[in-house]
Amino acid sequence: MASALCLPVHAQDKVLNLYSARHYQTDEVMYDTFTKTTGIKINRVDADDAGILARLRAEGAASPADVILLVDAARLASAESQGLFQPIRSAKLDAAIPAHLRADNGEGGVTWTGFSTRARVIVYDPLRVKREAVATYEQLADPALKGMVCTRSGSHPYNLSLFATVIERMGDERGEAWLKGVVGNMARTPKGGDTDQIKAVASGECGVAVTNSYYAARLLKSTKPEDRAVMEKVRVVFPNQSTSGTHVNIAGAGVARHAKNRENAIVFMEFLASPFAQDYFANGNNEFPAAKGVKVENPALKAMGGDSFKAETIPLGVVAKNLTKVQQMLDRVGYK
Repeated sequence: MASALCLPVHAQDKVLNLYSARHYQTDEVMYDTFTKTTGIKINRVDADDAGILARLRAEGAASPADVILLVDAARLASAESQGLFQPIRSAKLDAAIPAHLRADNGEGGVTWTGFSTRARVIVYDPLRVKREAVATYEQLADPALKGMVCTRSGSHPYNLSLFATVIERMGDERGEAWLKGVVGNMARTPKGGDTDQIKAVASGECGVAVTNSYYAARLLKSTKPEDRAVMEKVRVVFPNQSTSGTHVNIAGAGVARHAKNRENAIVFMEFLASPFAQDYFANGNNEFPAAKGVKVENPALKAMGGDSFKAETIPLGVVAKNLTKVQQMLDRVGYK
């Protein structure tokens, strides 16, 4: 692991109230190091994304939250649209995190920042599908894949973010036609989570599926023979390598609108962008570091080609604004 970042100790209240949708053991080490380094104690509220947003709405201006940590740009965008973040400016964050992984409102500041990324990859059955037939997201609508495609619900934030990105590139008319083509290629009605999609390809139920990269990495690293057997039957593609790059989503955070410990919140955000924290934050969930210059050290991700793929650079803050429009398209084309 990288050495801990040296941060200034602040005399203001030595407390930070964190509302987190992430629950990984390696995050505990990261939080403990932050407290030891800065003297700022972390009080944490753990819940899923929906639970955190509901709690923040209920608490209103009385909320003690200082930092809100959520998973997926769609959920961060939802929190932003509800006015749950306040904009900040940090030269350290600007220097460390690429601009397309932040939501910058211009003069107002940055409302949320991504601290880890995960790729939306394609998994396929090499006995039924050739690699070149699934080299891009656009090919998921190719009639050659009719009856082969499996996904989780189209309305799930992971898919909404991907679809919003594709439509940002293709335009509304072509994008909706693409979604209709994907529906026409379905092997079954969308159901389950991303791990279920991988297993469905391995079992022969599907020929092609879409999943976040960390689900495949978990199976590769699993101590269960049956999990490793699943990955032996499938192959992973990082799509659009010769064009726009593979879609990446984020786990990210923002300073709460009514933060009582704003300075400490910014110090914590800057800590999350440090090489030390990036190592724990990303590898704890088999994700990729978001900060510039921090290398992928996860062997499972490396085995899939995750240490050298080209990532898409369309700003996630821009993509998030397409989410309502994309949901309406999904309803029109019958994507469950």
